[in-house]
Amino acid sequence: MAVKQRIMIVDDDSSIAELISLYLMKECFDTLILPDGEEALKQFDQYEPNLILLDLMLPGIDGYEVCREIRKVSKVPIIMLSAKGEVFDKVLGLELGADDYMIKPFDTKELVARVKAVLRRFVPEQETEKKETFPNEKQGECVIYTDLLINQTNYAVTYLGRQVEMPPKELELLYFLASHPNQVFTREQLLDHIWGYEYIGDTRTVDVHVKRVREKIKDRANWSIATVWGIGYKFEVKKV
Repeated sequence: MAVKQRIMIVDDDSSIAELISLYLMKECFDTLILPDGEEALKQFDQYEPNLILLDLMLPGIDGYEVCREIRKVSKVPIIMLSAKGEVFDKVLGLELGADDYMIKPFDTKELVARVKAVLRRFVPEQETEKKETFPNEKQGECVIYTDLLINQTNYAVTYLGRQVEMPPKELELLYFLASHPNQVFTREQLLDHIWGYEYIGDTRTVDVHVKRVREKIKDRANWSIATVWGIGYKFEVKKV
């Protein structure tokens, strides 16, 4: 029997949490409902969720702080849930490491679809480690430039000889651009390639992730992450 994927639901509104749980259980997920951020942090290691649905307005420790603390130790996917629909709130959530952001009230079926989409894109660390133990299997690819190595097989980025921590979406975005040097991609194309056609979000998501990558990976003399104004982005490679 296949092991059910575990979804941690952190929301102090029990009626919403129970409704979400019901829909997820119908799709054969295991769920754990927690009413506040402090309890979520306590239960995280024990429950080992495959994904977290995290309300922002929680008693005590809010959702932003919970996300910040979890990102210190794990890359587990996080979908933020909030009645706050301002761009600032979305950007802050994404900058802290959330993989998606949904505004309340939302359609429960859409939430389930997003959960499935995020889980399909996420590659757990233990799975990449397993792949490395079988050298005859396809190992994936690395992209190598001066002072930069991006390995999508084990989700590792080495910059100036040091490993740089990156959430999966940031790494996938960097890898995709770097593996298509000097090719310009619109924000919509990047959403499709990295987040998938199922993703229902605005192109600001791409801008936020590019900004975060740039903060960790600075341009070098012969390559850069370039903005093509009015269009999108490209990984520009120059002859020096």
